[in-house]
Amino acid sequence: MTNPNIDPHSLCPCCSERTYKDCCQVFHLLKQLPETPEQLMRSRFCAFYLAQYPYLIASHHPDYLNGLTEADLAKEPLPDWLSLDVITSSEKGLTGTVTFQAWYKLDSEIDAIHECSSFVKLDGRWLYTEGVQKSPVFPKRNDLCVCLSGKKFKQCCSR
Repeated sequence: MTNPNIDPHSLCPCCSERTYKDCCQVFHLLKQLPETPEQLMRSRFCAFYLAQYPYLIASHHPDYLNGLTEADLAKEPLPDWLSLDVITSSEKGLTGTVTFQAWYKLDSEIDAIHECSSFVKLDGRWLYTEGVQKSPVFPKRNDLCVCLSGKKFKQCCSR
């Protein structure tokens, strides 16, 4: 189960290789706005990881919410978020895209959300709009595992 508590000095769940305090925490505490679509994507993944549903609703463009609520996001069963792999990120003017795979485990099965997400900058603030879903690309047997254990995929989560 995802743990909403995190040591600010531990590595950020968004896989930026920075501490949570120096990465997504400033966005979650509303002390700073993400400056790029990629920063927003990473902070949103981290918010899913930490079950910070108000942040997810606030960083979602209201015209694209389609009735989504914090209660919807909190419905069981919740995935155990493992890691985020940002594949590409681009920004042009007031629009941007981020293609990523967000790895999770649910009912002992590993899977990923593979998406090309779209973002717009509205009143100086990046917001998620919508995404195009793709099929997950699983690691090869000898690649490092997506759960960040340091083990090969074949010796870890692919079992």
